[in-house]
Amino acid sequence: MATDHKAPPPGKPAALHLQQPTHQESATAHVAASPLRKIAAVASIAAGIQFGWALQLSLLTPYVQLLGIPHSLASLIWLCGPVSGMIVQPIVGYHSDRCTSRFGRRRPFIAGGTACVAVAVILIGYAADIGHHAGDDLTKKSKPRAIAVFVVGFWILDVANNMLQGPCRALLADLSGTSQKKTRVANAFFSFFMAVGNILGYAAGSYNHLYKIFSFTKTTACDVYCANLKACFFISISLLFVLTVLALWYVEEKQWSPEAAADGEEPSVSEPMFCELFSAIKTMKRPMCILLLVTCLNWIGWFPFLLYDTDWMGREVYGGSSDGNPEQVKMYGHGVRAGALGLLLNSVVLGVMSLGVESLGRWVGGVKRLWGIVNFLLAICLALTVLISKLAEAGRASSEHPTPPSTGVLAGALTLFSVLGIPLAITYSIPFALASIFSQTTGTGQGLSLGVLNLSIVVPQMIVSVLSGPWDALFGGGNLPAFVVGAVAAAASGILSLTLLPSPPPDIPTTKTTLAGFH
Repeated sequence: MATDHKAPPPGKPAALHLQQPTHQESATAHVAASPLRKIAAVASIAAGIQFGWALQLSLLTPYVQLLGIPHSLASLIWLCGPVSGMIVQPIVGYHSDRCTSRFGRRRPFIAGGTACVAVAVILIGYAADIGHHAGDDLTKKSKPRAIAVFVVGFWILDVANNMLQGPCRALLADLSGTSQKKTRVANAFFSFFMAVGNILGYAAGSYNHLYKIFSFTKTTACDVYCANLKACFFISISLLFVLTVLALWYVEEKQWSPEAAADGEEPSVSEPMFCELFSAIKTMKRPMCILLLVTCLNWIGWFPFLLYDTDWMGREVYGGSSDGNPEQVKMYGHGVRAGALGLLLNSVVLGVMSLGVESLGRWVGGVKRLWGIVNFLLAICLALTVLISKLAEAGRASSEHPTPPSTGVLAGALTLFSVLGIPLAITYSIPFALASIFSQTTGTGQGLSLGVLNLSIVVPQMIVSVLSGPWDALFGGGNLPAFVVGAVAAAASGILSLTLLPSPPPDIPTTKTTLAGFH
């Protein structure tokens, strides 16, 4: 959702042989990194991407339930992200490695992704209005036409996000040259700007009167909550557009061509995309397999909470319900906004931690150990959601009407959100840096390498999206059963990271020249 998102690669360089280096990849080997200011300019696009993603995480799960989708089926909507990620990101990554546009290899995909985001947020924001004009009955709970428009917009949005994030990270890897430290720093910058986008998005989502700036957003079919969502998306696409234009104007790629891939050498004949992708997966050696396994378990731990965090605040902590009586719906809304505040605090911690990943990794004895430690922290936090929920439930037992949680329970929940920013910074950085570093020694393009890694992120998301609703319903509804499974998966990920994940290889020497293909 994404994901995303800068540390060391596991294993010796010779331990992973996805395929022999191609001439186009050889052309970028042993070159110096671009200046940090250009890396920061590209990384800043993450702020625009994540602003919209933060709105998805904090507001859209409650919104689809208000449109009439029951809680047990709401998770199926989130299949859009993993399915599109599994299909779109490898395709985009493959073609961005070979794009011969005069605008460069990565920039056309980044620009196209931004345009698709604009279309998607308009469909999502106006789903209720379009559904009403198409015949939805506003007196009924379920609004099928609005749901259909919303789902189409949601799919387009997730496809667009994958078109953006993959090429952005690949461009950062291109700009980093063969310097592992620069690669980790570039991914840390990306994670930092993701945190900035999160902060802006969650702040917008938690403010209940933002729609008043855009008075036209409130209509017969679109209440205050819906109008506020529209206003947030208008701001989101404006921010993304400005950051994308500035970055693509400042960092200019030269046109790439197979003939110019390497001086004095014949261009290699590339395999068909799916053949190369399947070959890359089939021939993976043990270090890369372990990286994918650790990443997969890590995301099984994360995704239930990322999917249901604000719903957990509205349902378990505040005792509200999206489909209950007016008092319960009101309390649920208070909980969702409190959850958005918690996500805001989470993003502040995420931003600070993103800038300290490199130093923290050295302090604990390497990023391998750091990743293991924070995975155990993630497991503990997910387990604590059960305790916080039970304390909130005990506080409501003596009241006949829905009441907000006590100050202590609310403080505990917000603290949990904040602490989770620490492992999230590592999740958004280390795996992607490792994949980029491996691609330097195997000849796999940056885009394709990140596409393979993305499979270990989207597959667990698909599993969670399909199974979390029925799993929660099996235990009486609510979000805690899925959180407990996430805690177990996070602990397993920590164990594998500490015991099996190899240490990264040494840096590849660089020359004093500037990275070929960039100005």
